Amino acid sequence: MIMRYKEYPPWKTTQSPSSTMSLAFCGSENNSSAYNVDQGVLNNGCFVDALNVVPHVFLLFITFPILFIGWGSQSSKVHIHHSTWLHFPGHNLRWILTFILLFVLVCEIAEGIVSDGFTDSRHLHLYMPAGMAFMAAITSVVYYHNIETSNFPKLLLALLIYWSLAFITKTIKFAKFCEHGIGLSQLRFCITGLLAMLYGMLLAVEINVIRVRRYICSNDPREVKPPEDLQDLGVRFLQPFVNLLSKGTYWWMNRFITTAHKRPIDLKTIGKLPIAMRAITNYNRMKAAFEAQKQTLRSPNPQGSKAIWCTLRHAFGSPILLSSTFRCLADLLGFAGPLCISGIVHHLSNENKTFQPQVKLLGVYFISSQEFLANAYVLAVLLFFALLLQRTFLQASYYIAIETGINLRGAIQAKIYNKIMRLSTSNMSMGEMSAGQICNLVAIDTNQLMWFFFLCPNLWAMPMQIIVGVILLYYLLGISALIGATVITVLAPVQYFVATKLSQTQRSTLEYSNERLKKTNEMLRGIKLLKLYAWEHIFHGIMEETRQKEMTSLKAFALYTSISIFMNAAIPIAAVLTTFVVHAYLSQDSGFSPAVAFASLSLFHILVTPLFLLSSVVRSTVKALVSVQKLSEFFSSEEIGEERDKCQLPVNIDNHSKYQAVPLKVVNRKRPPREEWNHYNSLPGRQVNITEGEEYCIKIRNGYFTWTPDGAPTLSNIDIKIPHGQLTMIVGQVGCGKSSLLLAALGEMQKISGNIYWNSMSDTELGEDLSSTETETAIDADISQVRGSVAYAAQKPWLLNDTMEKNITFESAYNKQRYKTVIDACSLQPDIDILPHGDQTQIGERGVNLSGGQRQRISVARALYQQANMVFLDDPFSALDIHLSDHLLQEGILKILREEKRTTVLVTHKLQYLPHADWIIAMKDGTIQREGTLKDIQKSEPELFEQWKTLMNRQDQRLEKETVTESKTALERKNLRRAMYSREALSRADEEEDSIESDDEDSLSMVLHQRAKMPWQACCKYLSSAGILLLPLLVLSQLLKHSVMVAIDYWLAKWTSDAISLKIEAERNNCSQSQECGFNHSSYSMVFSILCSLGILFCLATSIAVEWTGLRVAKKLHQNLLNRIILAPMRFFETTPLGSILNRFSADLNTVDQHIPATLECLSRSTLLCVSALAVISYVTPVFLISLVPLAVACYFIQKYFRVASRDLQQLDDSTQLPLLSHFSETVEGLTTIRAFRYEARFRRKLLEYTDSNNIASLFLTAANRWLEVRMEYIGACVVLIAAVASITYSLYNRLSSGLVGLGLTYALMISNYLNWMVRSLADMEVQLGAVKRINGLLKTEVENYEGLLSPSQIPPGWPDQGEIKIQNLSVRYDSSLKAVLKHVNAHISPGQKVGICGRTGSGKSSFSLAFFRMVDTFEGRIIIDGIDIAKLPLQTLRSRLSIILQDPILFSGTIRFNLDPEGKCTDGMLWEALEIAQLKHVVKALPGGLDAMVTEGGENFSLGQRQLFCLARAFVRKSSILIMDEATASIDMATENILQKVVMTAFADRTVVTIAHRVHTILNADLVIVMKRGIILEYDKPEVLLEQEDSVFASFVKADK
Repeated sequence: MIMRYKEYPPWKTTQSPSSTMSLAFCGSENNSSAYNVDQGVLNNGCFVDALNVVPHVFLLFITFPILFIGWGSQSSKVHIHHSTWLHFPGHNLRWILTFILLFVLVCEIAEGIVSDGFTDSRHLHLYMPAGMAFMAAITSVVYYHNIETSNFPKLLLALLIYWSLAFITKTIKFAKFCEHGIGLSQLRFCITGLLAMLYGMLLAVEINVIRVRRYICSNDPREVKPPEDLQDLGVRFLQPFVNLLSKGTYWWMNRFITTAHKRPIDLKTIGKLPIAMRAITNYNRMKAAFEAQKQTLRSPNPQGSKAIWCTLRHAFGSPILLSSTFRCLADLLGFAGPLCISGIVHHLSNENKTFQPQVKLLGVYFISSQEFLANAYVLAVLLFFALLLQRTFLQASYYIAIETGINLRGAIQAKIYNKIMRLSTSNMSMGEMSAGQICNLVAIDTNQLMWFFFLCPNLWAMPMQIIVGVILLYYLLGISALIGATVITVLAPVQYFVATKLSQTQRSTLEYSNERLKKTNEMLRGIKLLKLYAWEHIFHGIMEETRQKEMTSLKAFALYTSISIFMNAAIPIAAVLTTFVVHAYLSQDSGFSPAVAFASLSLFHILVTPLFLLSSVVRSTVKALVSVQKLSEFFSSEEIGEERDKCQLPVNIDNHSKYQAVPLKVVNRKRPPREEWNHYNSLPGRQVNITEGEEYCIKIRNGYFTWTPDGAPTLSNIDIKIPHGQLTMIVGQVGCGKSSLLLAALGEMQKISGNIYWNSMSDTELGEDLSSTETETAIDADISQVRGSVAYAAQKPWLLNDTMEKNITFESAYNKQRYKTVIDACSLQPDIDILPHGDQTQIGERGVNLSGGQRQRISVARALYQQANMVFLDDPFSALDIHLSDHLLQEGILKILREEKRTTVLVTHKLQYLPHADWIIAMKDGTIQREGTLKDIQKSEPELFEQWKTLMNRQDQRLEKETVTESKTALERKNLRRAMYSREALSRADEEEDSIESDDEDSLSMVLHQRAKMPWQACCKYLSSAGILLLPLLVLSQLLKHSVMVAIDYWLAKWTSDAISLKIEAERNNCSQSQECGFNHSSYSMVFSILCSLGILFCLATSIAVEWTGLRVAKKLHQNLLNRIILAPMRFFETTPLGSILNRFSADLNTVDQHIPATLECLSRSTLLCVSALAVISYVTPVFLISLVPLAVACYFIQKYFRVASRDLQQLDDSTQLPLLSHFSETVEGLTTIRAFRYEARFRRKLLEYTDSNNIASLFLTAANRWLEVRMEYIGACVVLIAAVASITYSLYNRLSSGLVGLGLTYALMISNYLNWMVRSLADMEVQLGAVKRINGLLKTEVENYEGLLSPSQIPPGWPDQGEIKIQNLSVRYDSSLKAVLKHVNAHISPGQKVGICGRTGSGKSSFSLAFFRMVDTFEGRIIIDGIDIAKLPLQTLRSRLSIILQDPILFSGTIRFNLDPEGKCTDGMLWEALEIAQLKHVVKALPGGLDAMVTEGGENFSLGQRQLFCLARAFVRKSSILIMDEATASIDMATENILQKVVMTAFADRTVVTIAHRVHTILNADLVIVMKRGIILEYDKPEVLLEQEDSVFASFVKADK
């Protein structure tokens, strides 16, 4: 209440001390007219004010007991979610009116205090009633909230009475003001009128509640049910349901965020989405908008980008409009800061003239609004309220925009999915649309649209902000403001150019990163070969070279990033410099004051933000336009069944026909037909017709089918019948159209002409089943025209990312007996036994890598398990060996399917099964060659029958020739067991960690404590990696930059303060306008220019230092990681999943490369800005430090709770996105299977679940961010208020210069902007440092000891030249913690001997071969090769002198030359010789480029056999005297194996060859055979000697093979 009026300051009066200190309600002056009642009581102002206290006292006395009783007993609160019911009408209006009421009451209190300051005694009646009213208003809203949550509307009578009394008393006061001629020029008159109006409106709201709810004067009160969402306890996202205060401050999130500190957040914690936000609701909203658009445009199917934009505008335009309104209000309120600073500083400066209020009535003064706003304290309070309101509006705008974007994303994803379900198969098969493109639509384009909608309000708010900002600057500074604005505007396009270049370099960096990851993946997959061939240094060089390319791109990225950061910081400095220097010289002394300077400074900070944001908004808009164009093309792509509608035959409804088409049986349900999921993409019926006789299930007549609409028919003149309940086999050569025929029958191919007839026999139960799967979501496709479900097993097996059990039951009910029967029929039990969690093990894309045969059997098991009457099996035996094929045919097809009389169509190449067929369809070149039973074909087509017979005999002979120790299936299981070994070890380690973590409550609290802690160790690791020079440079540049920034502003304060002081002094001395009295700006402007230039330089230095540090750390961490991984022992790769290592090189290194530097810069900038701001405020007003303690404590706890919750929600948001994207890619890959099974509706429901899970995580993350920002910005507003009040008081008492007041307030405003950035950056940094922590974990990996006891000079150059091997008492193990796998092995292999090693799985054969290369831990004994103990040799030397051919052929992407000789030591002649020996010369000669022909990743452009022969050529190129073949023929066919054996016998005739045998007959010609069992040598002799011994194990092996 300090006024700065010299004549009448409120604390100095002419009265005695006793009268000064006295307080009286109506004042204590002797001549006071306050007690005069001559003209009636109501004409006494004091009495009227006293009368106004009555309603407030009434409310406080009547409500307090009720509130205490209510709080004391929680029995009235029926249920936790009821606390969020919005029972009473006009709820939001009541809250808005109450907020306005509170603000007006604060103004009334302030007006009373200011008015009272001009009188000699205190008049309590001027502000005490307003204070009581303020308390009553708060009590009313608390009371209302409690009644609402308790649902006792009758208690609202107290409020009804209160509003009535308040309205009447305030109206009386207003009327009396009017009587006494007090008008609009007096502020108290306006406030009183406004309050009367507000009380009247609140009274109207209360009466409306009575009218709607009828809780009084009615025998039939209206009961209100809670919202449907809140009846479901699973809905925990309460933002739509809570009251307005909780909505604006996210108060409901308090419990959620504090709970996150006690236990991690998971999907169960965040619950389900409210109905209005679910994907299906938003999809339906978008569909309704599309329908409305169809009506407007009168077009049946509007296409193109414009149609999509119009649909989105209709569906989601309203919330975006609301968000834009809030944003514009927030931006306008943002200008209150500079204006209030200007007002405060202006009124505190000595130039301010004193005044005396002109109007005095009823013994008190009445002031105008201008006089009211001339008070500095009033401006400080108004600034505080403006900041609170501005931050609330801004966060509300952000929240609504993001929520709308998330809702829109869910709707578009649902629409994309619906389109996928109708997508023509030819689009996929002909390469017009890949699964990757569709996944990009979902992962990238929908997110682009979401972010566009988030940034959308800026399109309207930014121009308004710029225009208002420039107008205000012009008002303050005149023409010089336009110069500063021009500087910013001119540099804005440069900023846009930099942002564009940044985007381009990011794309090129991504390309190089992908190339590096591809090579890293190859290196890790082939790590065993690299180590065995000692090629680590070669691949290390290749990796470093690729990384160097990426680093070049990253340098460009860092350069543009640093320019962008520099411009963000430097442009405001440049603008301020030019503006103030020009203004100082143009204005001379007239307008250069602290008020103008600091208001202008704040305005420049406001003006810079939208101009910099412009580049982001423009980029986002361009990306959104491109995304909508892509979506438009996708939505207009061809759908399945479109052509067939044209020639669809009418269903012949014949009363005598027993087999009517499906529609007539299914459509007549108890429920009406459902709404189609996508009306304009509605599901056209598959061709459904009636068959002529009951014995046929499907009939195709005169069918011509194609994959491409314009192409030649793939299938021609198809006339077939599939008999009901029988086994039909389709046979023919490869590529004759067998699979196409099945797909044509399923409606997947485009029909040119002809008809497909489906018999609806026994589809009744199918109809029941489909009907029973309906849900409330109402998204199922219309099934009234759908043919029956077909259990389809595709040629290429398709699996879900789910458990094995779920893959087999495939959404059907689990039947234990049936499940077991199917498992046995498909021989899956042995495979299930190997899996760590049995049939509950996750398989598919992200799980165990099953072999082709195992996948095939699961796919067939799924078809057998289903209850569908029709089963299509497309070549199920292709990936199975003969034993499994026979078992599957007998137990699965002939037993299960035939017994159940299910119609089965089997495509096969195994002609020996033809006698089991009831009906055979023979195909040739896309036509039907013949159909009928085997006898029919024997009679009518004897030549064809004989041809089949010959082929059947040939197949039988091939089977007899196969002598395999371990069958193909056994091998698959062996590989599976190996694959599972490392995962089991990993899961055991995880379990151990978990058990350590959850041993007891103490350890749990320790874990929670760890979650709350910042990873300082990782932070130190990151910064220390920058090096000893960069780190000090980084810290020093940041400190100097912010010191200079403070110095600039301090100098501005001094400059303007000195200028204004001189001006006042000149006026006081009546100085003429001579040169002596003028203020010399030149010295001040020179120092100011120097400081600004230094500031710009330091901005450049810090931006470069941060990015340079980032580059240095990125380079060093990758280098160290690569060195560690490539030299790690093989054991590390066997126990660490490949994906885990790859993630360190991909996601984690990407975080280190691109994200951490930007976050570090943002964190350091915002932190130092906050620190410097607090330092400046504390310097200006030291008393501020007292209030800093509670604010700092509040900040600490807010950031502590937020960081934990934010990290969990961020991880949840990422983890819920993976299943969603996976579901899309799964659906695209298995589209034909899903459509065959008729499971579209089930998969759509699953899609909606995944979408909603991702959206709820995103919404909670958004709400958490808003929760933080609201609180931080409120704390910032408190800082501004405290700083303002303290600095005003200091200025009045201690003669603090107005320049320093302006400086303090400007910095206080900055705090409110940067506090939340500091915490957000801290939370981001914590998440990102997790990447450094994980990389650091791998850097602790122990590397192999590559050093040897022998120096290179001690090793003969040609060693080993003989190839003699002595094994003495050898014992090896894989790890010091494991048992020995070879025990006391002794053997002697002479030079040039061919040795075969055999034994069952796990006997130690492979360990034997690895011991030669020291890939396993030799803890006892030794191996001597050509007189040298291999333990003494350097690893590089040992491995480079031996050769090995592994079981799995490994080729790398690159040239054939690189694959044969990566070291580049051999001539072309030597390479051609090796290829000729390996029988590959003609293959390579035929390729373009010959030796320089490219090999694709994994060698996929060569067959398995050819890849194995390349590995042989690679071993021959090496020309070492010892060759190890580790089951090298296990995965190749007989013909290739014979070639391989022949080559080994001739080309390696003079070399020692050790063969680990897979097929025993391959080592029958060996010089020596070693039979192993459980790590020991069981038999050791020549093969012929062992064969003669009847009891020998080797002899038993050979007998078993025959």
